Amino acid sequence: MTKSATQALESHDRTREWARQAASVIGASLFVAFCARITLSLQPFTPVPLTLQNFGVLLVGLMLGSRRGFAALALYLAEGAAGMPVFNPTGPGGLAQLFGPTGGFLLVYPFVASLAGWIMERGEKTFARAAAAGVLAEIVLFAGGISWLAILTHSFAQAVRLGLYWFVFAEVIKVISAAAIAKGWQRSHKVRT
Repeated sequence: MTKSATQALESHDRTREWARQAASVIGASLFVAFCARITLSLQPFTPVPLTLQNFGVLLVGLMLGSRRGFAALALYLAEGAAGMPVFNPTGPGGLAQLFGPTGGFLLVYPFVASLAGWIMERGEKTFARAAAAGVLAEIVLFAGGISWLAILTHSFAQAVRLGLYWFVFAEVIKVISAAAIAKGWQRSHKVRT
């Protein structure tokens, strides 16, 4: 094989890999948008709805890793800010949603996915590692969400009441489910390769 043919083949392989990576990031942002559609309003108790978004964010981070997870959720926020209907349907949508009661949660999504992915990348991909990554990522998620609610309500206690207590049980289930799916996918992917 000539040098130019080898270079052309390598260039084709790089382009194909780039397209595969881009498709996984775009697909992940759309997966989180789908999860956002599965929403249960908890009004009048809290303006923050119960959604599957957090599950989607964790799963994207665990499956795609830190860089692609961050990129997928940054893309998701850009889609929502641009007015695409990707945020949960109980909010105002668009840029206004980023400044509403759920804005703190939304804005840390790229960091949540990145942290979950980073922890998963740093060792054996076990259920325990995935669950620990999910728990630590959830701490970042709720730190961002409650901080923003505290700014809006001028009360940390009110922010915790509105943004944490209603969600603890559901978040435990989301972390366990995302960890189990990520571990199962890793196991099946190992078998196929």
